[in-house]
Amino acid sequence: MKKFNLPVILLNGIVLLPNNTLKLEFDNKKSNNNVIEMSLSFHDNYILVISEYKKNKTKIGVLSKLENILQLPNGNTRVDLRGIRRVNVIEFLNMDTDEPLESIVSEIEPQKIDNEILIINKLKKELKKIVQIVPYISNSFLNIVEKETNLDKFTDLVVSNITNDKERLLEYLNNTNSLSRAEMLLKDIYDEQEKFKIERNLDLKVKKEMDESQKEFLLREKMKFLKEELGDSSKESEIDKLKKRINDLDCPKKIKDKLTYEMNRYESCVSMSPEINIIRDYIEWLLCLPWNNYTMDNENLKQVKKSLDESHFGLKEVKDRIIEYLAVKKMSNNQNGSIICLVGPPGVGKTTLAMSIAKAINRNFVQISVGGLRDESEIIGHRRTYVGAGPGRIITSIKKAKSNNPLFLIDEVDKMNSDYKGDPSSCLLNVLDKEQNKYFSDNYIEEDFDLSNVLFILTANYIENIPDPLKDRLEIINLQGYTEYEKLDIAIKHLIPKIIKKNGLNSDYVSIDNNTILKIIRNYTKEAGVRELERQLDKIVRKIVTQIVVKNIKINKIIITEQNLIKYLGKEKYKYNEKKKEQIGVVNGLAYTPYGGDVLPIEVNYYKGKGNLILTGSLGDVMKESANIALSYLKANYRYYNINYKLFENDIHIHVPEGAIKKDGPSAGIALTLAILSCLTKLKIPSSLAMTGEITLRGHILEIGGLKEKSLGALRSGINKIIIPYDNDISDLPKEVKNNIKFIKVKNFKDVYEVIKND
Repeated sequence: MKKFNLPVILLNGIVLLPNNTLKLEFDNKKSNNNVIEMSLSFHDNYILVISEYKKNKTKIGVLSKLENILQLPNGNTRVDLRGIRRVNVIEFLNMDTDEPLESIVSEIEPQKIDNEILIINKLKKELKKIVQIVPYISNSFLNIVEKETNLDKFTDLVVSNITNDKERLLEYLNNTNSLSRAEMLLKDIYDEQEKFKIERNLDLKVKKEMDESQKEFLLREKMKFLKEELGDSSKESEIDKLKKRINDLDCPKKIKDKLTYEMNRYESCVSMSPEINIIRDYIEWLLCLPWNNYTMDNENLKQVKKSLDESHFGLKEVKDRIIEYLAVKKMSNNQNGSIICLVGPPGVGKTTLAMSIAKAINRNFVQISVGGLRDESEIIGHRRTYVGAGPGRIITSIKKAKSNNPLFLIDEVDKMNSDYKGDPSSCLLNVLDKEQNKYFSDNYIEEDFDLSNVLFILTANYIENIPDPLKDRLEIINLQGYTEYEKLDIAIKHLIPKIIKKNGLNSDYVSIDNNTILKIIRNYTKEAGVRELERQLDKIVRKIVTQIVVKNIKINKIIITEQNLIKYLGKEKYKYNEKKKEQIGVVNGLAYTPYGGDVLPIEVNYYKGKGNLILTGSLGDVMKESANIALSYLKANYRYYNINYKLFENDIHIHVPEGAIKKDGPSAGIALTLAILSCLTKLKIPSSLAMTGEITLRGHILEIGGLKEKSLGALRSGINKIIIPYDNDISDLPKEVKNNIKFIKVKNFKDVYEVIKND
C-alpha cells in the first residue's frame, strides 16, 4: 500500500467529487494561501480536499489538482480544484498548530466489476428518461458521459447533476465501491422521477381549487412546506426577515420597487446558484443606506461659534463662513450652499477643524482621502457585473455616517491623479455640484441618492493643483500659517494639556513657561502649523514619563526652562535672529512653501567666460525665466546703475542654496535683479533686509501672493525690513509682523535701488 503526504483544504458546506471541478477564492491573509503555496512548491499542484471533517471519523478524501490559478484585483487568489480520485486518509498533521494542515494518505485499490458496460448502459437509459420527464434537470451532461466506459468515473460525473443535497453527496463520496454507487444513483433517479410525479399531481390539484387572489399565497406556502421537508428552511426565514426590513424601510417608492424586484430574484435562486450572494449583498446595501434618515442641526449659532472658538484658535474666516451657512439655512430652509475648500499648509488644522464643525453643528462626520487616487471607480463604484464589485467611497461613507446629511470631508483634493483608469476629479464634479448631486448615481447602487443635504468640506495644500472645473464649484478659504504668539496660545490652551493627559500624567507634574515654549517654536520647529511643535512637546513629556517609570523616582513637579531644554530636545535645529554678515552679491529673497514662508538667500558671482548665465539650486522654469529677465533688464539699463558693460561678457552664475529642494515662481524677480546688480557694482545689501516681487523687462514690480507666510518666515529669521510690490495689501498681516517689520512698497526696480542707496 503506497503512502504519501499532501497539504489539506477543508471545505465547509461544499462537496467535491472526483472527476468534478470546483472554483474557489482564497483570502491571501489567511492560512489557506500557505496551503496553496505548499502545494505549488512541493507537491506538483496536488492537494487533498476534505468536504467534511469529523475528528477520528474522516477516512475518505479526494486527491485533487490546482489549476487556473489567478490573482484577483482585490488581492485574493482564485483557483480551480479538479478532483482526481478517492484516497484513504490515514492521519492528519499540524492539527493543533498554526502551520498549514497536512495529511498522510494511501491509494485505494481499483475494483474489477463484471458486466460494467451493461450497468453503464442501463444508467444511460434511465438518465435519458428522467431528462425527458423532469424539466429542471439539464441534459447538457449527457454528451459528457455518452462515451464513458468506466463506471467509477461515470457515477461521479452524473451524481452532481442529479442531486445537490450535501448529505447525499457525502454518501457518494465516502462510498468507494463503484457498483454500490451505481445502485445509489439508480435509486436516486427513480426517487427523482417519483417526486416529480407527486409535485405535478399536487400542482394540478392546487390549480383546480384556487382562484387568482389565493395563487401567490398558496404557492409560497407550498414552497415553504417543501423547504421545511428538505431541511432548507433557513433561507425562507432569512427572506421573511428581509421582507420585514423592506416594509419598515423609510425610503423613496422607486427604491422599494427595486428591493421588491431584487427580492423576487433572490427567492427564485437556488442555494447553490453563484448569483445568490451577489443579489443578497445588493439588497443589504439598499437596506443599509440612510435614504430618509437625518440629524437635526444645532441652530443655536452662538453656541456653535463658542464651540468652534474652544476647539481652534483663530481661523476667523472659516468660522464666520460656517455661521453664515447655518444662518442662511435657518432663514431660507434651503440645504444647498457653496462647497467649502480649506486651502493651507500642513499642520494648520484643516482636518481637525472640519471634525470640530461637525461636532458643533451636531452632524455625523465622515472622511475620505483622495490623495494619490487614480481610479474613478473608487469614487463612483463598479458595475455589478464585475467580480467583487462594490459601491464607491462616497456611498460607502454615507452608509457609515448613518444619516443623509453628514459633514463629509474630502481630504487632499489637490493630489488626485488621472490615467487610463479614468479621471477621479471629473467624478467629483457630479458629487459636489449642488445642481447635480441631488441625483447622484453610484455604478453599483444604480439608483439616485440625494447628496444635496450633505455639507461637503474639502482640503488642499496647493490651490493651483486643483483642476479648474472642480475649483469652479468650490468656495476657497485660505488657512494661513500661525504667528509665533498664536502657536504659543495653542500650545498653552490645547497641546500641552492634551499631551500630558495622553501620557498619563497629572497637569501639576509639568510646568513649561512661555519663554521656553517660544524657544521651542523658534529653535526646534520651522513650520506654518503646529504638528512639529506638538511632536517636540510630546517628546519632552515622554522623557519625563520614562524618567519616572524607569528610575522609579517620585517627582512632585518638573519645570522645563530654556536652560534645561537641551536635556530633553537636544541641540537647537534652527537658529533664530542670527545676523549674517553683509556680503556683496548675496540678497535675501522670500519663498512660500507648503510648510509656510522662509527666507531664500540668492548668491551671484561672475568670472571670465563667454557671457553665459548659469543657474543652479534646483530652479524651476518660471524662476529661470525671472533670472533671464533680471539680467536683460540690467543690460538695458546699465548706464543708470553705473554698471561696466564689459562685465556682462563674463559668465554670471546664480545659485540658490539648499540645491536638493526645488524652487519655482516669479516672486524672486527683484531679489535676483538686486543680487546681480550687487555683484557687478560691489553694492553691499543689508542682511536684515529681504524682498519679494515679480519684475518685468521694463523694471515694473508686480503683485505677489503668500505675503503673510513670507513675512512670518522673515520674522522668524530676524528680518526687520521687507521690500514688497506697491499693490500688495498689508492690512491683514498679523500685528506681531507689522510691529516688528518695516514694509517698503515699490512700483519699479529703480525705487528698490533708491532704497538700497539711501539705507
